Order: sequence, then C-alpha cells, then structure tokens
Amino acid sequence: MSSIDHYENFPVASWLCPAHLRSSVQALYYFARTADDLADEGFEPAHHRLDALGEYGADLTNCLSNATPSDKWPRIFGPLKLAIKQHKLPAQPMFDLIDAFEQDVVYSSVGQGYRNREELLDYCRRSANPVGRLMLHLYGVDDVASLTQSDAICTSLQLINFWQDRAEDLQRGRDYLPQGHKLQEELVFARELMLQGAPLAHRVKGRAGWELRAVVQGGLRILDKLQARVETEDHTQLERPTLKKPDFLRILWRCIRM
Repeated sequence: MSSIDHYENFPVASWLCPAHLRSSVQALYYFARTADDLADEGFEPAHHRLDALGEYGADLTNCLSNATPSDKWPRIFGPLKLAIKQHKLPAQPMFDLIDAFEQDVVYSSVGQGYRNREELLDYCRRSANPVGRLMLHLYGVDDVASLTQSDAICTSLQLINFWQDRAEDLQRGRDYLPQGHKLQEELVFARELMLQGAPLAHRVKGRAGWELRAVVQGGLRILDKLQARVETEDHTQLERPTLKKPDFLRILWRCIRM
C-alpha cells in the first residue's frame, strides 16, 4: 500500500496475528507508515511535507466523520475506514501520530534536537505509543496496567529505531540523542523500558500474546547487538543491525522461556 519498501526488524501482522484482525492491523500499519514517509522520505522541502501531512490529517478527519476522503491515498483510507467502522477505533491516537510527524519535519528543517530525555519521551508518546494503544483496542484490552506496559514497549521500540538508525539520521542532519546523554546509557534505558512492558505479553491472550513476545524479544536482541557494537565502535558510524537465522532461533527460545 505504501510506495516505499521498508526493512522491518519487528513483525508486522505476521501469521501469529489473529486472522480476523490481520486486515485491520495492516490498515493501521500502512496508515502510520505512509504518514511517516510523507514526513521523512524523498527530497521535498519542509513546507511541502507539512502541506501533505495537513491534507493527510484532513483525509483522516473525513474518514472518521464518514465523509469521503480525497483520492490521494485510496489504498490507505479505504481499509482504514473499514477498520474504524468494525472496531470503533479511537481517533486521538491517529491524530497524535500525524502531530508527531509534523514535529519531526519542523525539527529536522531547523536542525533542532532534544534538550533532555523528557522532551524525547513526549515525542515518543505521540509517535509510538498510539500504535500500541490502537493494537490493544483491537484486542479488547483497556486496563490501565496494560496501557502503561504497552507504552513502555512502544517507547522502547521507538528509541531502539532511533539508535540503530543514528548514523543515517546524523547524515540527514537530525539527532535524537538528548543533549548531554551518552548512547550507552540510552540503550540501557531502552532495555529497562522493554523489560517493564514485557509482562504485557502474558496479559494479551492467544496468538497475539505470542506475537508480542516476539516483538519484545526482537527488540531486546537488537539492543544486544547495539550494545556490543557501541563498546567497540564509533556510534556515529554504526550500521543498522539485522536479525539473521541464529538470532531468530535465539528469539524463539527466549519467547518460550518468557
């Protein structure tokens, strides 16, 4: 559905996802992925990106209000509209995602970084946590403890993506590392968050719980690789780690042992 192919270290609507939810999970994924691409891919100037995100948000409003979206992204808003209708998806998390991507465009255009971890976590609250909350909504999970654990996992995954893509981001003129912080301590913090959220895998039942185990253990394995490299390499030049067959076997074993 998106015109850009992406390598994903983490499973998206895999065979572990319940079959009756797979199309809705995919609709949400492509909605978020396309918004991210509007903010991040290609060579458009910042004001064009912000205009596109504004139009994207307007189409989301039309989608939610049962009005007809524009014809710019029919393969995004067609499936999303169906998912919203079937599951009564909340609107705010989706608008939060667009808001975060707009912030990304503005920050990148002026070379603005993050003064402290709190500012970065506020960005993650809008750029990552809404995805987990929407997933929990699909699974009918809405208690406070589960939402808090989901936020921890999603923020951790967002931070892991930042740190594994740090070299590429620096080349693009943006830096997510909070001022005065070292990458090693941020890797430790991301691991702490992931472990805080990990018990959610036992609260979500069935195949979805197993997929969540794979997400958690996949994130922890990427952190293993990043921490090993940071100890011996220049973190501004790190290549993005990839998961290979031995890694997936290790992840499977760790999933079983959770």
